[in-house]
Amino acid sequence: MQKKQNAKLFSYISHFPTHFSHSDLLLSFKKSKKATMALAPLLHSKLPSLQLLLLISIFIFCSSLYASDDPPLSLDYYASTCPAVFDIIRKEMECEVLSDPRNAALVVRLHFHDCFVQGCDGSVLLDDTITLQGEKKASPNVNSLIGFSIIDKIKNKVESECPGIVSCADILTIAARDAVILVGGPYWDVPVGRKDSKTASYELASANIPTADEGLVSIISKFLYQGLSVKDMVALSGAHTIGMARCANFRARIYGDFETTSERSPISETYLSNLKSTCPAAGGGDDNVSAMDNVTPNLFDNSYFQILLKGEGLLNSDQELYSSMLGVQTKKLVAKYAHDPVGFFKQFSDSMVKLGNITNPDSFTNGEVRKNCRFVNT
Repeated sequence: MQKKQNAKLFSYISHFPTHFSHSDLLLSFKKSKKATMALAPLLHSKLPSLQLLLLISIFIFCSSLYASDDPPLSLDYYASTCPAVFDIIRKEMECEVLSDPRNAALVVRLHFHDCFVQGCDGSVLLDDTITLQGEKKASPNVNSLIGFSIIDKIKNKVESECPGIVSCADILTIAARDAVILVGGPYWDVPVGRKDSKTASYELASANIPTADEGLVSIISKFLYQGLSVKDMVALSGAHTIGMARCANFRARIYGDFETTSERSPISETYLSNLKSTCPAAGGGDDNVSAMDNVTPNLFDNSYFQILLKGEGLLNSDQELYSSMLGVQTKKLVAKYAHDPVGFFKQFSDSMVKLGNITNPDSFTNGEVRKNCRFVNT
């Protein structure tokens, strides 16, 4: 097992180019507050860049490895206490996606943002109170997460059937799986048994969640910190085949290097012109939205990767997967998934299980099953 984990780490490291500079490393890792504090002696050392990268990578890999043992989750956790829970969630998600296909993406995004902060413990669902600062107003979340009412509705249905049994964290994890299926994506089994945290972290939400304008190395570091590989990162980014992005998050891209990365075909130029109409260079429009997959925006498929091959990724963080000079491994994966939808579905399913298994050890000891997903029980 240890040999396999080491192989993954050194495989990742081997794909970095030798001209990667010390200043690049500093810039990337300073964006992660938690990592920066622990890695400060290394970041300011005189080590050669490759040695420094090796040590940083080992630190991040081992931190995530030892911080996340196999969680005490199982497929039949609710078999005797709430056997109908999966059916209830599926039926509610069917109604939500039927009313608006965009709701699928909203729930998947909620799940991702939850798991990247304290693990998948429902902390992202907590509202601010006098005694608790939630994560909803952190910069990556404040204008991005709008699916909370969907989870509230599902929770109310589940509580009416099985009061005090099913955690909000499990509801969100199951709902994310069903959301993907309902717009054409793959199925995967969801192990359950998570508890809801009594805490949230505004600071970690601000530091851990990748942003639309972030560079490739910084994004990779944030995934590795969670115990997710580069392959997981590329596959999970494929969730952008559904959902919308705000103008504020893609303005710099369409007025920046979009023309450089794109094929400059008549179709590409028309697409860019439409984007600029939606998102003016100045004078407002921050909340105007555009689909991240302009070909099949309401269908979960591999079109997202085909768009990246053409250099037309809407977000900088997406196009970086294919166009960054540092993306030797990510570029190969993008090309693979663009031509192999079955392979993409398989890897996405596996990576979603890994994402859902990022747990908060404290929540298993001190957690609870919230009556209302927005508030800690009193």
